[in-house]
Amino acid sequence: MIQRIVLIKLKDAYTGQEARGEVAEHSRRVLGGLPGVVQVQVGEPAEAKSAKSWDLSIVLGFARLEDVEPYRVHPEHRAYVDDYLKPRMEVIKAWNFAL
Repeated sequence: MIQRIVLIKLKDAYTGQEARGEVAEHSRRVLGGLPGVVQVQVGEPAEAKSAKSWDLSIVLGFARLEDVEPYRVHPEHRAYVDDYLKPRMEVIKAWNFAL
């Protein structure tokens, strides 16, 4: 199992509870339907220290590392990142871990 951990810092206009919740729900809906994704969890900071650096975490599960790249280049994923997420975010970081 591969776990892809994505941390996102949103632009100030999207850090309020309602706006952040909308980004979280949209992320769950879009990413969960993409090929290769077997699990999606979207979280918000649990403490003030975390909230200073990040607004959302997205944890994606894949059966194999080889499933990650097709997901990354999939047209629906590219539209999510390029058209939806980028206008709303400041920073994004992603890492893959084998479980």
